[in-house]
Amino acid sequence: MNIKEMNWQQVEDYLQDEDRAILPLGCTEQHAYLSLNTDAILAEKLAQDCASDLNIAVFPVVNYGVTPAFSAYPGTISLRVETLVNIVRDILDGLKKSGFKRIIILNGHGGNSAARMFVQEWLMDNPSMKVKWHDWWEAPKVWQKVEEIDPDANHASWMENFPWTRIANLNLPKIKKEMLNSKIPDQISPKEVRDYLGDGSYGGAYYKDDSLMAELWQIAIEEARALLTDNWDK
Repeated sequence: MNIKEMNWQQVEDYLQDEDRAILPLGCTEQHAYLSLNTDAILAEKLAQDCASDLNIAVFPVVNYGVTPAFSAYPGTISLRVETLVNIVRDILDGLKKSGFKRIIILNGHGGNSAARMFVQEWLMDNPSMKVKWHDWWEAPKVWQKVEEIDPDANHASWMENFPWTRIANLNLPKIKKEMLNSKIPDQISPKEVRDYLGDGSYGGAYYKDDSLMAELWQIAIEEARALLTDNWDK
């Protein structure tokens, strides 16, 4: 259930019997031919899909993340690490104050990892809370399926090309781009990153058949849903 479709009285009633919630984290950054909002779209949709039949509250996605390497691409917005950490801190504090006790942070962007370290610190100061961090795209079962379909997969490649991340009426390249070194963008300037990556993809095919993407998405849903229902004491 989406918090945006509830009023405060309904949330208060919800908290009488349930204390779980999902917070999706995303980013607004270049994704080659896909939406600039790809990471946020995927995180929010996955949160909604995995929680729908469990009636777990899903909070609005955080649409911005840490992505300085892509800042030479128009439309990319990068938060400072301290800004993201403070946003996550304030949201967790607010969730706790409302009465939520078990939180899944469903992350869709690798650059947000600094916030994951902060969450560990926050839990030290809030021992009554439980928070699970989930990088959905590299979770074991999802990544196993990615490698089964095509191991040449990375940022802005086929593995992020779902019907809901595509730009309408845009034809994608039919070639399979040479895989580039994913570590290099972390070592050079944003301008050099753009020169190195070109269209922004790290390499691989730009799309796969939608039937394969549906299989991958279903695995992502099941893997995320298990986190909601598995033993929270571990």
